[in-house]
Amino acid sequence: MSAPASLRQLARYPLIPVIIAMAIGFELATGSFVGSQNLLGIATDSATLAIVAVPAALLVISGYLDLSVGSTYALGAVAAGWFASAHGGGLLSCVVLALLAGLAVGAINGFLCCVVGLSPFIVTLGTLTAVRGIAQQLAPLPLTGFGDGFAWLGGAKIAGLPSPVAIALLVVVVAGAILTLTPVGRHIYAIGVSREAAYLSGVRVRTVPFALFLGTGALAALAGAIKASVLGAVQSGTAGLGFELAVLTAVLVGGVSLAGGSGTLLGVVLGVAFLGILQNGLTLVGVPTFWQQVAQGLALVVAAGLAYLAPRLEALAAVRPQASRVSASAAESRPASRSAMS
Repeated sequence: MSAPASLRQLARYPLIPVIIAMAIGFELATGSFVGSQNLLGIATDSATLAIVAVPAALLVISGYLDLSVGSTYALGAVAAGWFASAHGGGLLSCVVLALLAGLAVGAINGFLCCVVGLSPFIVTLGTLTAVRGIAQQLAPLPLTGFGDGFAWLGGAKIAGLPSPVAIALLVVVVAGAILTLTPVGRHIYAIGVSREAAYLSGVRVRTVPFALFLGTGALAALAGAIKASVLGAVQSGTAGLGFELAVLTAVLVGGVSLAGGSGTLLGVVLGVAFLGILQNGLTLVGVPTFWQQVAQGLALVVAAGLAYLAPRLEALAAVRPQASRVSASAAESRPASRSAMS
């Protein structure tokens, strides 16, 4: 890859040097940050965030937003945990129940936002509160005693990787294939750029985002079930609390525009990695949880700055090679001009 092309890629993904600098800094501070066990731990801890951030990013690219993913996460954890502890349900039954709970929330959000046409911000802010209340009503007390079958979901190995990491990779691969290899991916971007123009072009401007709401709800509930399996317990009042902020931060820091129509899955994965590295590094250094929350809030400000600078840096990177070619052409023409005058 040529230097100008590399510069353009760096401008497009400014988180890459930030992540590298963070890793170097935390390694110098702790001496154990880049160890294989710690990196695998970061990937495992960040897996549930990636599982939800990926479909949430597709939703934002299409011009919509889901703020209820934290409560849906809690509902999925409660649904799976309740069935596992009270009825001795197997792994498949628990996962299916969690997915159905997430699909129900996604269907409500999708119907109100895509069919009725209400504001996604207001609708999903309302379902955030309502779904949390439902989860607390279903499980007012902590749930425990899930059994070995359900524990497989969060503690097994798939192809040598922890199951949450393997599931997250599967979600990224499938979403990447949809976004880059299918007409649906082009439709997602088209709806985000201009809903009216997409409609006139024959795009199903209601069906596509409705399906994205379904996928986001289902995967948020699945992520909650995975976390419940990892922890071996569910507390409905705190499960997924603030998770929607982490998802939104990963999406925006990853370069997805809140206005819709732009963003990449690689950027979202980098956003998830950024938050995982930040939290893990600050924990190893001994920073209190309060300041970690402050750092996560500041990351949103960083996202706003990167969103402002990235297109300008990319434009500058594109202009520089053109300017170099113009200068080279001018330099080549000067000797010919002097010889013609003589």
